[in-house]
Amino acid sequence: MSLMISVSGIRGVVGKSLTPENLTAFTMAFAAWTSRRKRARGGDDALGKPKIVIGRDTRPTGGLITELVASTLALCGCDVVDLGMATTPTVELATAGEQADGGLIVTASHNPVEWNALKMLDEKGEFLLAEDVELLLEIARDRSFEPAGWEKIGSISSNASYDERHIKAILGLPCIDRGLIGSMEFRVLVDGVEGAGSFVMPELCRRLGISEVKTLACQGTGIFPRNPEPVEENLKETMEILRRESCDFGIIVDPDADRLALVCEDGSLFGEEYTLVACADFYLKHRPGPVVNNLSSSRALSDIAKKHGVGCFSAKVGEANVCEVMKQQGATIGGEGNGGVILPELHYGRDALAGTALFVQAFAEWKLSNGGGSLSEFRRTFPSYFMAKKKMVLERMSKERIGAIFTAVAEAHPEASSNRLDGLKLDFPEGWVHMRPSNTEPIIRIYTEAGSKELADSLADRFIAEIDGISRQMDANSEGQA
Repeated sequence: MSLMISVSGIRGVVGKSLTPENLTAFTMAFAAWTSRRKRARGGDDALGKPKIVIGRDTRPTGGLITELVASTLALCGCDVVDLGMATTPTVELATAGEQADGGLIVTASHNPVEWNALKMLDEKGEFLLAEDVELLLEIARDRSFEPAGWEKIGSISSNASYDERHIKAILGLPCIDRGLIGSMEFRVLVDGVEGAGSFVMPELCRRLGISEVKTLACQGTGIFPRNPEPVEENLKETMEILRRESCDFGIIVDPDADRLALVCEDGSLFGEEYTLVACADFYLKHRPGPVVNNLSSSRALSDIAKKHGVGCFSAKVGEANVCEVMKQQGATIGGEGNGGVILPELHYGRDALAGTALFVQAFAEWKLSNGGGSLSEFRRTFPSYFMAKKKMVLERMSKERIGAIFTAVAEAHPEASSNRLDGLKLDFPEGWVHMRPSNTEPIIRIYTEAGSKELADSLADRFIAEIDGISRQMDANSEGQA
C-alpha cells in the first residue's frame, strides 16, 4: 500500500507505507516550507525561528510519532508547542492562538487504528491549498531541506490549555444560551470512540448545561472498539445503548473530533448529511449570510438557504476546498455532508465541538417553541432526501479516459444541469448524481440523492451501467481501429 498524499497531509499504515523515514522527510520538508513562507511574509520576526504547534489523537503510535516529529522540527530550527492529546479543531485554534507559523496534527482521522498521518496547517491554522502541497512535495522530492546547526536548533514546550480555551470560545458564541439548554434537562450519550474527543466532548456537554452526560468509549485509550468512522453500519451498538439508557439523543465523533454524528431518542440516526443542515438552519437566524457545502452534499442545505433568503454555493470535495469557497463568498457557515461543520466565527475548519453546541442550542429552541418534542420529531421538520454512495471499478483510469467518459455521460443527458468542477455532477428535478474518480484506487465513486432510498439506489445503478457501457464501447472502438 502506497502513502496517501492530499491537501490535508500524508497518511498511511504505520510500519508499511508510513515509516520513520518518510515521516522525517515530510517533517523536514514542512519545516523548510514553513521557514520560506515566514520569510516571504516579512515583518519584524521574519528571520526568527518558525513556531509550529503540534497535537495528536489517542492512537498507540501517536506518542512516538509526535516525539519523532517534534524532535525533527526542533533539529530543523523550529520552536515546537506540543499540545499533547488534542482534537484537530483544537490544534487549528491553537495554531492561530499561538500566532504560530504552522501546525501538525498526528491523526489518521476515521481510519482504523493501524493507520496514522500528519495533517498539515498553515499559519492561520488551516489546511494547505493545493499549490502549497505541491511546493511541499517538491521540497520533499528534491530534499531541498537541511537541519539547523547546533546553535540554531529550536525548543520543545508543552501547552495543555487549549481544550479549555476551545470550550470557552464556543460558550462565548452569542447564539449559545446555557440557561435555556439547562432548562431542558437533556440526558445525553457521548461516544468518543476512545479518540481525542473522549474527555473534551463530555466536558463541553456539561458546560453547555446538559443535565446528564453518559459516556461510551471515552477513556482515551486509542484502541477503537469498532470501525471509527461515524456512519450507520458502525454505530449499531451505540444506537442500542442509547435506547436502553433512555437518552434524549447521542453525540458521536470520529477519533480527531472534526466530524459529528447524532442519534435520535429512538435509536435512529439523525443523518450525517443533516448535521450541517440543522446547524445552518439555526445559525442563519442569528447571522444571515451565504452557506457552502461540497458537490456531494445534500441539496437540503440549498433548501434551507432559500428559506432564509441567502445563497448556497458548492465546492470541490475536501475541507480545504470548502473553506476556500467560503472565504470567496463570505459564507457565515458551511461544511461537508459527513458531519463536518465549519464556523468561521471560530475558525476555518470542521469542528465537532462547535457543531455540537449549535445543534444542542437549535434543538433546545425548537423544543421551547413547540412545547416539547423528541429529536426524531425535530428531524422531520427538515427536507427529506435519501442518498446512495456506491463505487465501480475501472481497469483503465487515465485522466483523458475519465474525461471522455464524463463528457459522453453529460452529452447523453441534456435535460440535466451539468457541473464539471469535480468529476461530473448532473442535477435533475428528481435528484442528482455526482461521479468522481478516486485519487488512490482504480474506481469511480458514485453519489446520488433523491426523494426515496429506492430512487437514489436506482439512479446510482443506472449511471454505473451507463459508465460501464460507454467504457466498453470505447474499448471496442479502440480494438476496431487497431
